[in-house]
Amino acid sequence: MKLKNPMLVVTDMEKSVRFYQRILGLHVITDFGANKTLTGGLSLQTAETWRDFIDTDAISFGSNSFELYFEEDDFDGFISRLSLWEVDYVHPVREHAWGQRVVRFYDPDRHIIEVGENLKSVCRRFLDSGMTPEQTAQRMDVPLKFVHGCMR
Repeated sequence: MKLKNPMLVVTDMEKSVRFYQRILGLHVITDFGANKTLTGGLSLQTAETWRDFIDTDAISFGSNSFELYFEEDDFDGFISRLSLWEVDYVHPVREHAWGQRVVRFYDPDRHIIEVGENLKSVCRRFLDSGMTPEQTAQRMDVPLKFVHGCMR
């Protein structure tokens, strides 16, 4: 068995597609009207058709129990571009214990989107600050082998 695509149910397909294009740079690669697949494998399905598929009107949005996770090589650039758009933040940029900076915000249907700094970028940031590979591995709670791989 093979996992193919995560799928989000959306109330306004065109609004959702615009959001994912503008904010995250995704593009429609397959368009079946009520279902669209975006680059990266994310599928969007209209709420109307989803209700028919599952034989219920019991669809909830904004449960805060699921997120789509993206990593960005140019995190600072992304944050700068994100500030140009009106987004509803779950929280502003924060740094996790392992040093990765992340931001979380909602899509138009209140699905959580997380964009995190690429972990190799975190590693390089620590190394560039003067930390040794051993200190970096300890700070990030990763194997030293991972740090050495980031140094290449």
